[in-house]
Amino acid sequence: MKHTLRNTFGQNAVGALFAYVLLDFLMLAAGMGVPVFCVLLGVAVGWFGARRAEYFLPEPGPAMRRVVRYAMVCAGTTAALLLGLWAPLVPRLLSPDVDLYAMGLPSLPGEPRLSAVLLLALLIVVTPLLQFLAVLGGAYLTFMRRLRNGRFGSGRL
Repeated sequence: MKHTLRNTFGQNAVGALFAYVLLDFLMLAAGMGVPVFCVLLGVAVGWFGARRAEYFLPEPGPAMRRVVRYAMVCAGTTAALLLGLWAPLVPRLLSPDVDLYAMGLPSLPGEPRLSAVLLLALLIVVTPLLQFLAVLGGAYLTFMRRLRNGRFGSGRL
């Protein structure tokens, strides 16, 4: 069992980051550019990050600080993917010749340009913040359960 824990939670940080970027990209593709699944992935990343931090740091304080770093990396990765996906749309939004109704973006009644700007702000700015909070929430639940059961830092599942 210890061998499995070492292979799962003690893996190379670069390998874990590569696996996360691939999963985040797949979740973004599964949502067809809308990062709903990326936010849900944040809960699983919070669990994994809490267990990984606990594996390396048996004290709760430093482990929680490490999870905050993991959450920042996750939110930054998602923000970079969203920026790469949605940023090419910004010049088209600023052009007065564009028919925003024909672009297929959801819009508020009355003002389509404002709706498009708000949608892009939601996708590029708010969603990484939600993912950051989802990672912290998943890690918090994991830490609290492990601390309540007295198994924090024991290396047991």
